[in-house]
Amino acid sequence: MSMRNIYRKIAKEHGVTVPEVKREMQATIDYVYKKIDKSESEKIMQKVIHRKGGIPTTEEFIKSLAHKIENKYRST
Repeated sequence: MSMRNIYRKIAKEHGVTVPEVKREMQATIDYVYKKIDKSESEKIMQKVIHRKGGIPTTEEFIKSLAHKIENKYRST
């Protein structure tokens, strides 16, 4: 499924626009990456998300998680 279709599906399910979905997802990602009092599991998870900059884009975040899930199921 393409990123475009993912955003559309989420927007439709929640009765909002695609730009709203992207904006809210990025705001949430920004919040958790800027958070000061992170648990150890949050720190570990943030380190394994592939990204070009300091905070991943929604696309980088989703693709990285999808890749990790896919690899986990391939190895079982």
